[in-house]
Amino acid sequence: MSGTDKIVVLITAPSEEEAVKIATALVDDKLAACVNIIPGLRSIYRWEGNICDDREVLMVAKTRRSVFDRLKERVRSLHPYTTPEIIAIPVTAGFEDYLAWVDEKVV
Repeated sequence: MSGTDKIVVLITAPSEEEAVKIATALVDDKLAACVNIIPGLRSIYRWEGNICDDREVLMVAKTRRSVFDRLKERVRSLHPYTTPEIIAIPVTAGFEDYLAWVDEKVV
């Protein structure tokens, strides 16, 4: 099994409205083929010396490794957080037709 150049990028946002704004921009700018928005996330984390417990929304973007830096900068330009979560996970295998579709949609 050979790897691919595809990645899944996880991005959290404070609200569904913010997630929709970011996801729409990523797809419109052809930086992601698809972005799933998953509401109802609960995040517990340490920030500025405090333990925080917040409701968030998770975005799951499907894209190519070659556009990650542009995607990251686009998210940062739109995101309300000072330090947004933007984590890329490699896709090691997948349905070939779907991976080809990602290639077709991401520039």
